[in-house]
Amino acid sequence: MSDNGPGISGAPRVALFVTCLVDMIRPNVGFAALKLLEEAGCIVEVPEAQTCCGQPAFNSGARAQAAAVARAMIPLFEGYDFVVVPSGSCGGMIVKHYPEVLADDPHWGPRALALAAKTHELVSFLTDVRGMTGVAARYDGTVTYHDSCSGLRELKVKGQPRALLDGMAGLTRVDLPDEETCCGFGGTFCVKYPEVSTAMVSKKVARVAETGADTLLAGDMGCLMNMAGRLSREGKPVKVYHVAEVLAGMAGVPPIAAPDKGGRS
Repeated sequence: MSDNGPGISGAPRVALFVTCLVDMIRPNVGFAALKLLEEAGCIVEVPEAQTCCGQPAFNSGARAQAAAVARAMIPLFEGYDFVVVPSGSCGGMIVKHYPEVLADDPHWGPRALALAAKTHELVSFLTDVRGMTGVAARYDGTVTYHDSCSGLRELKVKGQPRALLDGMAGLTRVDLPDEETCCGFGGTFCVKYPEVSTAMVSKKVARVAETGADTLLAGDMGCLMNMAGRLSREGKPVKVYHVAEVLAGMAGVPPIAAPDKGGRS
């Protein structure tokens, strides 16, 4: 990590907020995000002291604890030109909810707003901010795409990933029926209401199977783990990847929730 000084050659200095699930469950997504950002001409750094964004506390109604996490996170990222997140839900936490939980704090409120203004979901940053119109990677397969709730509704991520995917060599994309309907994950929702969550994800994977696609993509690890787990339990042979892995040409690893050599998923 540098001292947050200015970038060189006009290239923007970007802080990559990795997210908990990427760090602990699927580091390949973080490396894919890094590769894409560097291909987009960015100088990328990963602040080592970053932690959870505080979303579990916020979603549980623990606003004071969420605000405490925000106060710890803001100084780590506010010295960069941009903050990029390979997750709509964690990005939404910073963009929408940090200013909300710190709105009454005259010191931290303005800093939260400033950070929110330069924080972006990964694929929307590549297209909307950096002007990326295509990637060099190839993917041989038929994919369908699920819109995560926070990315779609809070950060307006919809056409950006589809635009990049549609230009990839070897890739065919088919629309997913009910693509904007929640998969049933919802952070703590799936823990509080497991029966409802299971019913929702069962409907979602049925729609995925209807498309005939061999690969399911999305931009949030929580949604991907939820859907991949259900697909695996129902014996549906659909590979599941984060969209960054495919766009970066880094889908050579086993899909999410793929059974290990012992047959466990």
